[in-house]
Amino acid sequence: MADISSQICESQQVINDVLFDSIGDGAVTTDEFGKVTRINPTAEAILGFSPKEAIGVWLPKLYAPYDDSGRQLPITERPMTQAFVTGQITSAHVNYRHKEGHLVRVALTVSPIMSGDKLVGSIQIFRDISAEYEIDKMKSDFISLASHQLRTPLSSVKTYSHMLLDGYMGKLTSPQTKALKTIISAANRMNETVSTLLNISRIESGKVVVERKLLSVNKLFDSVVEEHSLVASEKTIKFKINYPPGSLKLYSDVVVLKEVLGNLISNAIKYTPANGTITLSGKIPKKGNQLVISVADTGVGIPIESHANIFSKFYRAENVVRQETSGIGLGLYLVKGLMDELNGKVWFKSAEDKGTTFYLSLPLRSPAREKTKPIVKSKSSGKVKKATAKTRVGVA
Repeated sequence: MADISSQICESQQVINDVLFDSIGDGAVTTDEFGKVTRINPTAEAILGFSPKEAIGVWLPKLYAPYDDSGRQLPITERPMTQAFVTGQITSAHVNYRHKEGHLVRVALTVSPIMSGDKLVGSIQIFRDISAEYEIDKMKSDFISLASHQLRTPLSSVKTYSHMLLDGYMGKLTSPQTKALKTIISAANRMNETVSTLLNISRIESGKVVVERKLLSVNKLFDSVVEEHSLVASEKTIKFKINYPPGSLKLYSDVVVLKEVLGNLISNAIKYTPANGTITLSGKIPKKGNQLVISVADTGVGIPIESHANIFSKFYRAENVVRQETSGIGLGLYLVKGLMDELNGKVWFKSAEDKGTTFYLSLPLRSPAREKTKPIVKSKSSGKVKKATAKTRVGVA
């Protein structure tokens, strides 16, 4: 019996070995201390390290993750560390350094291996996504270039249309005035689309700079409502503002926040029928370390079947497509990306024909996490130096 049991165990081990080596993605296992216990042929093919070179080595010495600028991620920000500390499966896109020195973009998942409540090791599964990443980068670069090129002719169209409308080139007839207003309205919509495309390309390429400062929430609310009051009045839509308690100060980026709130309010105006109401509110939950901002409308609402996709790129719910044919479905995708940059959260509640409320949660105070070094002047030359080509949201 002992011989039969031994044969079964050996047979099962052979099957396990074959299964592990046959995984189409790179696979690396470690013990509870992070030392490599096993790698499969795909992992060797992706990063160049053989089992002989890898087994027994502390994994970060071979597979240290890097960001897109070639900076090695701090220990606390690494997926492996997060998986070990939380005991949860962790996924991320990182760069690993190949044995020959170049960086390889990988989609990585780290799964902790538990025996009861005890951590006994981990398994990392990763695949090379360098080609997909380069294609996405090329698409983002093209969108950015095309958007910049559209800005100049759009400015000319708007400038000369306003000159004509203001009578600089002679008196206009009523039909001509109406036609010019239509041109200006279309140019404004195109300009909003271009701005959205530029901001999305900056987010996806990591070129957004977040400059956190103390700002007045009341002034922020007043400014955003004032910017949209004219468009709202054309549909006889009323604004209601519920300010947070006291003269609340928020440690955040006013430009990015205005872009977020502007997108939400623009959507609310677009999809709220005449004589509707838009309510902008701010409150502090019981925990007291977050500000929750809400934008509520009395509009068409979002069908339940569309809830899961509402923050997806180029997605528009069927009911709004029927009502408003213009739009490219990027506004809420941009909102989600900007809130991620602010270390905040966004969610919503909605029912079709009953309106929608979007919620933003932001830390009241948080350490500024600069994505680039500030612009400084060299004492010797007086020239301005800049570390990277980062760009402010909403600034061309």
